[in-house]
Amino acid sequence: MSIQFDEPAKQEVWQALRALNDAWTKGKPEDLNNYFHKGMVAITATDRERLEGREACFKSWNNFAKAAKIHHWKEVDPRIQIYGNTAVVTYYFDMSFNMGGQTINLGGRDMFVFVKEGGKWWAVADQFSTYPAT
Repeated sequence: MSIQFDEPAKQEVWQALRALNDAWTKGKPEDLNNYFHKGMVAITATDRERLEGREACFKSWNNFAKAAKIHHWKEVDPRIQIYGNTAVVTYYFDMSFNMGGQTINLGGRDMFVFVKEGGKWWAVADQFSTYPAT
């Protein structure tokens, strides 16, 4: 079942986010350059310092996609807030992948910021993490 949003702008943002996630989870990480803004920044669960710029973000996502065999990826309960030409997308994720000879089942939360430039929504910021220990 695909998620639909009432407002056309929210649906455009959701389609961009889904295409971005499909790129790295379904084996075409080179397509990320079509969604990462040249000035993108990211704070990830595995890098101590923030990633700055399209190249650094691409390298991180690409390295993960090449090292892992992703079995399952799903966005859960997404919310999109639009402020002019800026959109904030938050959702929970559920995934399963093999890495280093073991299967890892992981859940967490993700927050992307998109900006609309030249008629296209570009990812300009991302911060994601696993759920806190309970």
